[in-house]
Amino acid sequence: MVSPEDAEKRKIVPLGHISGVHGVSGWLKIYSMTEPREAIFEYQPWLVGDHLETVHVEQGKKHGKHLIAMLETVKDRDQAEGLVNRQIAVYRDQLPSLTDEEFYWTDLVGLAVQLEDGTNLGIIRNMLATGANDVMVVQGVLQSERERLIPFVLGQYVKNVDLDKGLVVVDWDPDF
Repeated sequence: MVSPEDAEKRKIVPLGHISGVHGVSGWLKIYSMTEPREAIFEYQPWLVGDHLETVHVEQGKKHGKHLIAMLETVKDRDQAEGLVNRQIAVYRDQLPSLTDEEFYWTDLVGLAVQLEDGTNLGIIRNMLATGANDVMVVQGVLQSERERLIPFVLGQYVKNVDLDKGLVVVDWDPDF
């Protein structure tokens, strides 16, 4: 289990959750938010549940349309059922380093979004994957302000991302 002090020092990044059980010997069905989905098995150890219990994956694989995993501490179906619907996370520093023009969604959520003239559009509340490109879900600062869906296309719509300042500068019609 992770102490609250350790969790405060290191950012926790959700990667998916345990969606069900598979068979009788403790295998778990895994819902992965990584790209590709199977990449979730590359990050060890996992932090599972609200208490961020540290667990190691003995085996993980694709099984039909699903991913399944065997955790070293889970030996039967009853133990596996106790983990269903629990979040799977890792520490941010377990993720690979990125180039200057690559970003993890978890680093973008919560950033302020402004136009090039300084007009504030709101905060990135979520990111969506679409067939063409990722999309920022930007919620206006006030509850009454509208939500905007802005394509995350560097150079075209996204002019600058400054993680240190917590700011994304965009070229976007504020009425759209």
